[in-house]
Amino acid sequence: MAGDVDIGQQFEAIRHDVLTQPRDTATLRQEVLAMRQRMLDSHPAHDYDIKNARGGIIDVEFIVQYLILGHAHQLPAFTRNTGNIALLAVAAEAGLIPTRLAEAARESYRHYRKLQHAARLNESKTIELSPELLAHYQLCRELWQLVFAETI
Repeated sequence: MAGDVDIGQQFEAIRHDVLTQPRDTATLRQEVLAMRQRMLDSHPAHDYDIKNARGGIIDVEFIVQYLILGHAHQLPAFTRNTGNIALLAVAAEAGLIPTRLAEAARESYRHYRKLQHAARLNESKTIELSPELLAHYQLCRELWQLVFAETI
């Protein structure tokens, strides 16, 4: 990107400080679940809406953000701005989530992004449902259940 290097370094220092603050994971869990519910209240989940679907893009991103905020004070790798796919691998390597589910969520997220990009190129607001997409949703819902102890 472009911009003042000093301002960029200051921002990264603040970002690091915020991410590495120790947090009570039970309280954080409740806050994350409440935020997700507010989003669902304003944008209901539909399987054809890959972003808002249960087990879709937003749910994967909420899982990753929860893991970062809950564990970055112990895992410096969580403070790197490497993206959701890489951060799911970090979570698995740290033993926070099973490798099988981390890999499934990584593959699902890649699939979601591919479908999302294709829909945008075709100026479509919805995604065609397929057994493959529904299977991806189910795998990500399984990870959600494991991380948040809540069925979706």
